[in-house]
Amino acid sequence: MSLAPIRAVAFDLDGLMFDTEALFARILSQFLVDRGRTPTPEILSAMIGKRAADAYPMLKRMCEFEDSPEALLKELRARFEVEMDAAVHPTPGLFALLAHLEKRNIPRAVTTSSRRAYAERLLRRHGVWEHFSFLLGSEDVLHGKPSPEIYKKAAAGFGIETKNLLVLEDSPPGLAAARAAGAFAVGIPHEHSPASGLGDASLIVERLDSPELFERIDLQDALA
Repeated sequence: MSLAPIRAVAFDLDGLMFDTEALFARILSQFLVDRGRTPTPEILSAMIGKRAADAYPMLKRMCEFEDSPEALLKELRARFEVEMDAAVHPTPGLFALLAHLEKRNIPRAVTTSSRRAYAERLLRRHGVWEHFSFLLGSEDVLHGKPSPEIYKKAAAGFGIETKNLLVLEDSPPGLAAARAAGAFAVGIPHEHSPASGLGDASLIVERLDSPELFERIDLQDALA
């Protein structure tokens, strides 16, 4: 694809900026065992990257739970929040990438399928809240990822075209959303979202501080 200038960067949150997916995988697995179900990679992958409003009806169907999606969400959220402050950490390279973008005066936003209050809690606790111009959460869109709505809204928030937005994502729904919006989509795989599933990425790198990512940002920033 032809290169367009990078005028802003949108960061996904869970699994991309913070290692929340590892904790969620552990919490979900124990929850399923407690309910007499067998944890499978398919169940987890069906939920990663999606809004709760989309993920929990899917969990109910896949596991044939009698509970409502809202009840499942309430129990899993309570289990997760008990541990999140101690168990969740920034992903490798996050602070280096933020510093690189700030050096180049490239503005940044957080674009997550999670709730705004939860996202702000993570960002403030780990000292990165002030590095972002704005936050878009699940409440800010009518349609969750893989709909392109959140990335079109992010580009509008920056006052740019979507082709000038670089998106950082770790999940297939997130990358599909970025690609559908017309943004430059970068995938960062991890244990619970392998590179083999990130086919919508224009570029895949191992870490947020990957030299290849920095070089691509510098190259496209130079076009501006």
